[in-house]
Amino acid sequence: MRIGEKMTDKTGTPRPTDAELAILNVLWERGPSTVRDVHEALTTAEHGTGYTTVLKLLQIMTEKGLVVRDESQRAHIYESRYSEQKTQRQLLTDLMERAFGGSPAKLVMQALSSKTANAEELEEIREMLAKLEGESR
Repeated sequence: MRIGEKMTDKTGTPRPTDAELAILNVLWERGPSTVRDVHEALTTAEHGTGYTTVLKLLQIMTEKGLVVRDESQRAHIYESRYSEQKTQRQLLTDLMERAFGGSPAKLVMQALSSKTANAEELEEIREMLAKLEGESR
């Protein structure tokens, strides 16, 4: 990748950096928000991010197409362009392709072996597997 080149997946959807992902998490949790709202949420979430840094990141995220900005009010309102689920799926697919040779089984086996799932999570996994097995028949 060259300097200044945008990181995107195969569909052209921009891949957020860690700092951008922290902002997206705030927007998914709180909904459309001002820079001040995002800054306050990040400050209380143990991120020592300055107001101007949050503003600059949101401007960059707007240019990248990760967020949309409503300029109809004095304080601009930012909102995630993509749902949390779509972004998670995109990041997971990218990781699976780059680190696991495209193998969902390798990814799942590593995920389950690196951190113990609780009973509720294991039940959700069983239900997903049963659903997938039913679809493949």
